[in-house]
Amino acid sequence: MHVILDDTAMTAAGRGNLLASRLIHRAHAEPGWYLYATACALVEADRARPGTGEHIAALPGITVLDLDLAAALSVARHDTWSLAHTLHAAQPTPERPAGAVVATAAPGTWTAHPVRVLDLTP
Repeated sequence: MHVILDDTAMTAAGRGNLLASRLIHRAHAEPGWYLYATACALVEADRARPGTGEHIAALPGITVLDLDLAAALSVARHDTWSLAHTLHAAQPTPERPAGAVVATAAPGTWTAHPVRVLDLTP
């Protein structure tokens, strides 16, 4: 299972959201669970709640995805870097042939986009 945290999920985790905490624990403790944070979403989460970026980046079960050339070109076509980088990362790749699920505390943000969503709202 491949899951990408959007900026709202990271902020929710920093505020103690139980569902986000369980997801982070599962990615750290269970084989076959992979959790990612895009660099652009990490910046946006840290802007919303200072300290979130360092906290998320320090967790052993989370892989931070860099803004590479393909992601940068995708970001250029959207209004927000955070959403664009997360959307790009959720698409199928050789490492994630089925793509990834986007974990979010704001599921309405993703209704217009072709991604599977994991709603973290309590």
